[in-house]
Amino acid sequence: MKFVFDLDGTICFRGKPISQRIVQCLLELKTNGHEVMFASARPIRDMLPVLDTRLHSFPLIGGNGSLLYQNGKVVHAASFQEKDLKRIYELIEQYEATYLIDSEWDYAYTGAADHPIHDFLDPDNLAQVLPVTSLNSIVKILLLTSTDFQELIDELQELDIVVNIHTNENVVDISPSNIHKWSALSKFGVDEEDFIAFGNDANDISMFQNARHAVMIGYHEGLSRFADEEIPLTGDYEGELIRKLRELTSKYSEIRVETK
Repeated sequence: MKFVFDLDGTICFRGKPISQRIVQCLLELKTNGHEVMFASARPIRDMLPVLDTRLHSFPLIGGNGSLLYQNGKVVHAASFQEKDLKRIYELIEQYEATYLIDSEWDYAYTGAADHPIHDFLDPDNLAQVLPVTSLNSIVKILLLTSTDFQELIDELQELDIVVNIHTNENVVDISPSNIHKWSALSKFGVDEEDFIAFGNDANDISMFQNARHAVMIGYHEGLSRFADEEIPLTGDYEGELIRKLRELTSKYSEIRVETK
């Protein structure tokens, strides 16, 4: 069975690397014959620092599905169409929005130095901070502040793009048309109901809708409708996550043996 994990708020917390006990559990999954993949809103350059180096060889999906990374390199990147990008830039100017705009590797940032997103931004200095006009291919846009977020969101939703609103962080996350975590999993050859998904936010909905089994970490109202079960972020939630992983590993190992 394939196991697909979101990162922030799912298996890593407060921007820190995945704990060693979760890393060991993920490596156990692989040893037991299962496949492990990671699918995050982070671009690849910001995924690598929170993943143990032993996990870097696993397939990575970054930018909510716009970036596919395998065998140490980006193997696919989906960028915005020029007409959509032009309109987004017009709206950014109109609503005086601050942003993090990502190309395949480098980025442009106009947010405050003390914005929470800044703490997670390229911690290993793997990329360059450039003016947005110097970025070759735009794969993801995160809007951090605006003079009128709701009006801005309403206008963005008229475009042929994917708009995710992260209410906890109060940011707007924009991806190119038809780009989401499920579209990326499909490009990696994953079939419907051929994987177990773990996630915590709206950008995990497409993944949950197509999973054989979906586990929500914490609570998100929009995501909860598609979750088969929930692990609350209370007490030893990492321990509960590990217990659930071992339970599902055992269950789907038995199913695989029975169907041979």
